[in-house]
Amino acid sequence: MRVAVTYENGNVFPHFGRTPAFKVYEIEDGKVVSSEVLPTNGTGHGALAGFLQNGSIDVLICGGIGGGAVNAINGAGIKLYAGASGNTDDVIQMLIDGTLPEIGEANCDHHHHGEGHDCHSEGEGCHGEDGGCHGGSCAPQPEFTGRNVGKTCRVHYRGTFDDGSQFDSSYDRGQPLEFICGAGQMIKGFDKAVADMEVGQVIDVHLMPEEAYGMPDPNAMIKLNIAQLAGSEELEVGQHVVLTNSMGHPFRVVVAEKTEETITFDANHEMAGKELNFRIELVEVK
Repeated sequence: MRVAVTYENGNVFPHFGRTPAFKVYEIEDGKVVSSEVLPTNGTGHGALAGFLQNGSIDVLICGGIGGGAVNAINGAGIKLYAGASGNTDDVIQMLIDGTLPEIGEANCDHHHHGEGHDCHSEGEGCHGEDGGCHGGSCAPQPEFTGRNVGKTCRVHYRGTFDDGSQFDSSYDRGQPLEFICGAGQMIKGFDKAVADMEVGQVIDVHLMPEEAYGMPDPNAMIKLNIAQLAGSEELEVGQHVVLTNSMGHPFRVVVAEKTEETITFDANHEMAGKELNFRIELVEVK
């Protein structure tokens, strides 16, 4: 089974028609056997269904999606899970576990990218704060220049905290990471570091939180009465769980605090507020 997820910077991109890329997973016998990031290169709503069909995609997972796109996806024989959010690997695991909510209908009614965009019906334009984004494909504009901006780059990397402990490594997975430089698919500091590298070059970068996953947002702390959330009495501090918002969209949180009457969830990214170190090797530029 081939599953495509709207993709940006490791997470589900919130609008199908404007996704800069899809992360495509090959799943066999309940396990992910391979994955790759496929850039859409600015392809708009109308052509994305054909893009997926040509890639032999069986399942699409996305955030917001309009009615016209739903019809096109259904017409291509692709099963749809709309309204997803969070880390794409986590969402795929939910699909494998059978816990991913199936919402195969138009649900494009949210804001995304932190820019105050609204999602519109198919064929309408998307206008950002600067008024410069039009025509159904709203790709973020890079904040930096470099020889690799706008090109598909393949890199190996190793990520560590300041104490030297490793949190991620493409070397361990045996497969380089592929992304479009400057398209907003990576955290800002990583993306910017690759922008002017040469193939074969290896560099070390230290990123402050502002260049990585940002600082923790106090508004992302969710405090509930245990009596209002069935099953929460069994949860423990530090446990990762998936909640569903009022629109039926799943999102990943961690139990931050618990008393006899209340439970507090932290919806911030687990890397928020952390300084990160990366050793990056540019393998290929397409």
